[in-house]
Amino acid sequence: MHWSAFSCALVPLVLIISGVSWAGAAGTAAGLAAVTCACRALLRQSERTAARIRVRETGRHRDRSAYLVSTAHGSGRHSEGRTPAD
Repeated sequence: MHWSAFSCALVPLVLIISGVSWAGAAGTAAGLAAVTCACRALLRQSERTAARIRVRETGRHRDRSAYLVSTAHGSGRHSEGRTPAD
């Protein structure tokens, strides 16, 4: 979304430098801002829908602490240099 803000500022500037009227550049900036806002709203809606579908498929939310504990213990790294068979 940072690139969209950059383009909303850069495109009108380039248009003004190339000789387009201030009103034309302002209209272009307004149009780009409207499209950016619409795309952002649609992206958020699709992310919420995907999250709801994931929750419905798993039946519950994941517990982050349990996930972190299981990966920390299952990584296979041992600081003393011992193997699990020792």
